[in-house]
Amino acid sequence: MKLILHSAWRASAPYRVRIGLNLKGLAYDYAPLDLAGNQHHQPAYAALNPQRLTPTLEVDGRILTQSLAILEWLDETVPQPALLPADPFDRATVRAMAEIVACDIHPVNNLRILRALAGLGVEEDGRNAWARRWIHDGFAALEPMIARHGRGYAFGEAPTLADCCLVPQVYNAARFQVDLAPFPALRAAVARALEHPAIQAAHPNLQPDAVHA
Repeated sequence: MKLILHSAWRASAPYRVRIGLNLKGLAYDYAPLDLAGNQHHQPAYAALNPQRLTPTLEVDGRILTQSLAILEWLDETVPQPALLPADPFDRATVRAMAEIVACDIHPVNNLRILRALAGLGVEEDGRNAWARRWIHDGFAALEPMIARHGRGYAFGEAPTLADCCLVPQVYNAARFQVDLAPFPALRAAVARALEHPAIQAAHPNLQPDAVHA
């Protein structure tokens, strides 16, 4: 199976997929995209992903988009180690945790939204406050769920879809200087996840297109 991941080093959504691919032990080619330089709007990439967002995963020439859809495809085609629990209620809980990040936090803070806010005249301090507000609200919803269901990781004793989403969002939160002190269970789960070699290898700073200040 030939896999090509179109990724941007510090973007949250492809970071999720890198974690999933690594957890599954799958090798893939890395095709970098310069989001700051608008490379994702070039015709060649738009032909792959008409939404012009990252990630895109090519699988033997077939195209997959949207990080959660890609992660669930991975779980269906490479069942072990599982990213979703066997019990239907547990699966729904893990999906809910992932969707708090992928549907409620991230979409209102990604690059195109921040650029739109800038276009409306919102200064950088205001844009950062906007991002912090929505990240904080999402983390406040996740904290009791992790406290209840976590057994080292965000849910249970092994990485799941929830960790694939949570780890990148905490990385992103650091960029906006979000105070994580109110979220001890969340912080502990992420610290544990970051000890996993597969998750470590997905870190933005280790990607071939990483930009180091």
